[in-house]
Amino acid sequence: MTSGSPVAILTGASGGLVPPIAEALAAAGFAVVLTARGLGRLEAVAAGLRAVSSQPVVALASDARDATSTITLGAQIADRFGRIDVLVNAAASSTPIGGAIEHVDVNALMADVDVKVGGYMRYVQGVVPAMKAAGAGHIINIGGLTGRSSDTLSGLRNAAVSHLTKVLSDQLAPSGISVNAVHPGIVRTPHLDELFAQMAKAKGVPVADIEAEFVEGIPSGRILAPVEIGHMVAFLAQAKGPAMTGQSLTVDGGYSRGIYL
Repeated sequence: MTSGSPVAILTGASGGLVPPIAEALAAAGFAVVLTARGLGRLEAVAAGLRAVSSQPVVALASDARDATSTITLGAQIADRFGRIDVLVNAAASSTPIGGAIEHVDVNALMADVDVKVGGYMRYVQGVVPAMKAAGAGHIINIGGLTGRSSDTLSGLRNAAVSHLTKVLSDQLAPSGISVNAVHPGIVRTPHLDELFAQMAKAKGVPVADIEAEFVEGIPSGRILAPVEIGHMVAFLAQAKGPAMTGQSLTVDGGYSRGIYL
């Protein structure tokens, strides 16, 4: 089977920011392949996307920690659709790891890095043969602003994502493949709502007060909507060639105060 629509694979697709990203890509004309470890939640996300899009939507289980699984996935998609145009890497653990160094579980930290950084590498290994054969493709790695701060040790995974993105961009640009990272700022997700609730409980204040503290530091004056991350990903996915590659792009409403030249 050969798809007339460009094909995008999204990893870590059972929740978080990925469903809105998938919806933005489907609206841009992409056939969408959703993948994560748990097929049950994945099928629910796929059903929701099919309800609002006429583009093909496929749900396939894979494991970011297993190279055989990720490489098999790439081969399956290439065989099924005849092409792979975009990979959106977003598989990650949702539990931050930090605290005093004396008490850090280093094994847990390395497992966290392996899922996100190692997993991104494994999924790239799965799609690169099809992209190189086509002489084109876009790889978009979802990172996070913790890679630019010292708030939590698990931010090192996002710093590593930026480094990996640059290395891969150097390797793959000659084959017509772009590799960029998107670092979301403070985005309205169930995980963020849980975090605000925990902080409010710990401080003994209303949740609205916690949110207001964060919004005060955002020049755009609001928490971002998940679809705004989707719009950036769709923009990168539709680029004509790899002229923009190796970049770490922040979508945060101006929240980051650093200047990156």
